[in-house]
Amino acid sequence: MFQDAPPPAETPVAEIVVTAARLPPAAGDAAFSLVRLSRSDIAGAQRLDEALARVPAASLFRRTSSLAANPTTQGLSLRAVAPSGAGRTLVTLDGVPMNDPFGGWVIWSQLAPEAVAGLDVVRGAGAGPYGAGALTGTIALRERASGSVVDLSTGQNGAARAAAASTLQAGSIRLTALGLYEASDGYVPVRGPAAGAADTPLDLQVTSGAVRADITAGDIAISLRAGGWREERGAGLAGARSIADGTVLSTTAARSPDADSPGWRLQAWRRTSDLANTSVAVSADRSTTTPAADQMQTPSEGWGVNAALRGLSGAAEWEVGLDARMAEGETRERFRYLAGAFTRTRVAGGRSQVAGVYAETSWTSGPWLVAGGLRFDGWWNSDGVRLERDSVSNAVTLSETPPDRSGQVNTARIGVRRTISSDWAVRAAAYSAFRPATLNELHRPFRVGNDITEADAGLEPERLQGAELGATFGRDGFDLDVTAFWTSVEDAVVNVTIGSGPGVFPRAGFVPAGGVLRQRRNAGTIDAVGIEVSAQAQLSPSLAMNAALSATDARMDGGMAAPQLTGLRPAQAPIWSATAGVVWSPAETVDLTLRARYESRRFDDDLNSRVLDAALTVDARIDYRIRDGVSAWVSADNLLDERVEVSETAGGVAGYTQPRTLRMGLTLSLR
Repeated sequence: MFQDAPPPAETPVAEIVVTAARLPPAAGDAAFSLVRLSRSDIAGAQRLDEALARVPAASLFRRTSSLAANPTTQGLSLRAVAPSGAGRTLVTLDGVPMNDPFGGWVIWSQLAPEAVAGLDVVRGAGAGPYGAGALTGTIALRERASGSVVDLSTGQNGAARAAAASTLQAGSIRLTALGLYEASDGYVPVRGPAAGAADTPLDLQVTSGAVRADITAGDIAISLRAGGWREERGAGLAGARSIADGTVLSTTAARSPDADSPGWRLQAWRRTSDLANTSVAVSADRSTTTPAADQMQTPSEGWGVNAALRGLSGAAEWEVGLDARMAEGETRERFRYLAGAFTRTRVAGGRSQVAGVYAETSWTSGPWLVAGGLRFDGWWNSDGVRLERDSVSNAVTLSETPPDRSGQVNTARIGVRRTISSDWAVRAAAYSAFRPATLNELHRPFRVGNDITEADAGLEPERLQGAELGATFGRDGFDLDVTAFWTSVEDAVVNVTIGSGPGVFPRAGFVPAGGVLRQRRNAGTIDAVGIEVSAQAQLSPSLAMNAALSATDARMDGGMAAPQLTGLRPAQAPIWSATAGVVWSPAETVDLTLRARYESRRFDDDLNSRVLDAALTVDARIDYRIRDGVSAWVSADNLLDERVEVSETAGGVAGYTQPRTLRMGLTLSLR
């Protein structure tokens, strides 16, 4: 009898693992002050800048979150050395800068927290793949590349939000789609008897989305990404609004290093942005407003390339590379409102470029880690123009073509870490950095209420030198990190008060009563010393706590450029900031989260004449797991309804952050 032949043996097929195109974290990172936030650390945040605010002294220019802040004040700064609307911190997403090519600020609407897998906050500065702009540190975001999540919510003041991120894998290709819709009727920032008919809500409407394809070709990972966003918001005064939109394209290829061959990364990106912004002057009784400026368009583009080669050699790791970024843009606006019409037009802008090469290395031997690097950068400002015309006759009223300028900057960093025991480690670091002025700072004057700020096409790059000492301890679910630092910023770009209204001034024109005239200037040096302390503890399987404190004493030395500022604090720089949080799970399906943030008083102006009082805010949230992957939640932002001052006019009228706001939502997640 014949028997059936046995079935052929199955040939094993290797599983294809698709990853995002990025190099692994560098071994030398541990020698510097780095805060690493995971997906769970930022869960529940409505905005990325709100999640970052859990790190003390990480904040936008003003206390307002990006839910209510004008785009031009959304620049992020670290350590409260000198917050700036342009931002003194570089923010990247998988290596691609998120900072606006014209203004340096970050439009946080372009990415929802649900789209982020984790992030690193590098406090301090120095050499590395991204030199220019990382003056007080770097925020390195990592976009999620697995699982799916949908968050739907509604709340007071007409709030509605839908955020989603989803990944689909097919063989060697993985597609990730990200989306955000957000809307709110907002709140009125001026409260009580000071508010008038001219005070209106900070309403908001946001749409953004992105798609990324990750492709694996052997041991090479390739990522292709395209994204876009648009936000429209009110500015708190009748007739004052802004619209910001933009796009970003990037392509990245990377290979991780191994003992046999070096790894590498190649990346290119292009970013576009536009901003329309109307500002108004408000009457003394706040009953009416008058148009002050109509920034119709701010078309700008940014391009960049970077490359790195990283290798392993025994106990050493090394990396060499280059980075080049270019930006061009201009503002097109109408101003000088008289007799019911704008009587002047302005076009102002130019081009900026920065390019650098760097080398980094680290060496590990027993308990020792030594890391360091050098950068050499060149910067160029060119094609600057400021042209103003009469709206009726088209006659030129002001024509300026500042000369092209350029320079070179050398920066470096070195860090040493020693493990004392399985629990303790100490570290020391020194570094230098620089930040070229943005096109906005160089060329665009602006107006907020009755205050006018002039541009300065002659600004030199800011330069920073700093050093720090730190120690870490970890045992049995308890972690502690302490860092003391010193920082000095030379040629600091500061909005310097040079006159007050009412009066007519060269270039700026008429400044109303109650308003002041400022100009961006390289106003001497900012010296700062500070200490940072953070701790977290897993007290039991159901109870976790964390707390952090930052104290920064920053002082101006105005020198010959602005002697009136000597001894004063930079605007918007508090000495003390602290955060604390507790997560308690009284049942397997319930999580209770309580977070608090405290800031000492700060000043709203360079002369320290407008004082913003200290404030303590508390946020609360309850999550209930209905079933695996499905949770319902309720939150209360500013639970105690604290009146947190954000701004103050020369007349003493204060603007505030949001009052107590209740929200509720549903989160669906799939790993």
